[in-house]
Amino acid sequence: MARSTKSGGGRQLTVRVKSAHRRKPSSTEWLTRQLNDPYVAEAKRQGYRSRAAFKLEQLDRRFHLLARGARIVDLGCAPGGWSQVAAEHVGLSGAVVGVDLSETEPLPGAALIRGDFRDAAVVAEIRGALGGSADLVLSDMAAPATGHAATDHLRVVALAEDAFALAQTLLRPGGAFVAKVFQGGAEGDLLAALKKHFAEVRHAKPAASRAESAETYVVAKGFRGGA
Repeated sequence: MARSTKSGGGRQLTVRVKSAHRRKPSSTEWLTRQLNDPYVAEAKRQGYRSRAAFKLEQLDRRFHLLARGARIVDLGCAPGGWSQVAAEHVGLSGAVVGVDLSETEPLPGAALIRGDFRDAAVVAEIRGALGGSADLVLSDMAAPATGHAATDHLRVVALAEDAFALAQTLLRPGGAFVAKVFQGGAEGDLLAALKKHFAEVRHAKPAASRAESAETYVVAKGFRGGA
C-alpha cells in the first residue's frame, strides 16, 4: 500500500510504499521511486509513454538533434517514448522508424518494426520504411541488468557499438548518432571510432536521468560518411 505525506499547506511531499508480504524489497524500492519521480508524473500528464521522453527532449535542446522533415531511426524503441518525441518534431514531412525486440503499441507518425536490428532482413525493412538516408540514429538500448556493474557496462557498450555499425550504413553525411552508455572506462574503442567518423563527439547526462543511474549518452554529430 502506498501512503503519502503532506505539508501543512496540503502540498504532497513523499509517497511511502509499505512492504508487501510477497513483494521483493527491490520491487518496493522501484515502486517508491516511480511514485516520487516528477518525470513519471509529468510524462503521464503530457501523454508520453515513458519518462525517457524527457531525456531526448533535453538532449535535443542542448544539441539540436531533431528537425522538421528529418528521417530518424530509434533502436530499442519500446515502449515508444523517444519515437513519440521524434515524431512530434519531424512532422508529416519526416519519417520515424522504431525498432525493438518487444512489441510496441502503434504510434502515430512512426513506423514500428519488431525484430533484431542486427538481422539483415530487419535492416532491409528499416531502409524501406525510412525512404532514404537517416539524419539521426538513436539508441536508448540497455541489456537486462545482471547487478554486476562492470558486466552491465560492457553489455551496454556492446549494444552501442552494434548500433553505431548500423548507423554507419544508414546515416547521410552530416548526420548524427546518439547512444546510451554507462559511465566507465571500457568504451575507448567506441569513442575512437566515433571521433574518426564524426566531426563532434560529446558526452551528456540529461537532467531526466536519475542521479543514481550510471547511464550517460554519447552524442556524435557531423557524420563524415563511409563505413
